[in-house]
Amino acid sequence: MNRNTRKKMLNLATGVAVAATAVVVFLPAAQAAPGTVTANVNLRSGPGTSYGVVDVVRSGTQVDVEQCEGSWCYITKSGPDGWVSANYLSAGGTRVNPGNPGISFGFSIGGDGQPSINFGVGNQNQNQNPRPRPPIVVEPVVGEVCFFDRTRFRGSSFCVEEGESIRNLGDWADRISSIDNPDGYSVQVCSERNFRNCRTYTTSARSLGDFDDYIVSVRVR
Repeated sequence: MNRNTRKKMLNLATGVAVAATAVVVFLPAAQAAPGTVTANVNLRSGPGTSYGVVDVVRSGTQVDVEQCEGSWCYITKSGPDGWVSANYLSAGGTRVNPGNPGISFGFSIGGDGQPSINFGVGNQNQNQNPRPRPPIVVEPVVGEVCFFDRTRFRGSSFCVEEGESIRNLGDWADRISSIDNPDGYSVQVCSERNFRNCRTYTTSARSLGDFDDYIVSVRVR
């Protein structure tokens, strides 16, 4: 191999390495997209209800959606970051498709199974050949129990699915005044952390009597 040929090959290899490095560094920023939480929702440490609750995100919170996996999306915001169900997210004022939420935020998977980069998130006019967006399908949310800060199921609320538990309600401690339990789950509400001094409900409760504004931990079975 002559000197000039070797030099050209070296320059080509260097260019490929620099381009690959640029993709690694800038891919997360390119993929982040704005979203809005549409209802009070549990923030989890992983993409599924089997993961622990790390926070409760309030309805209307503006977040950055970093990636989606199945029907869950990883969001960043002020405070703890984590995963939320796509059922509780909107993109540009439109509810996302829970079956493929990444499409709504401009994330896609290439033919080789690897994430592709979309440098025009939120600006479809920059795409000369935009692909038609699939119809939005709203899937029913699995059975859950919702807790309200006023009697008769009024005011602010958050919901917990069957099998979930919250050892410390944080900002919601001593605020719950009614429970909507249409599916008849066993709902344990406790006046202390870690499920101590508890009462169990198997129906909805329009008011909680002496437990009104006196609940610090909950679990649904």
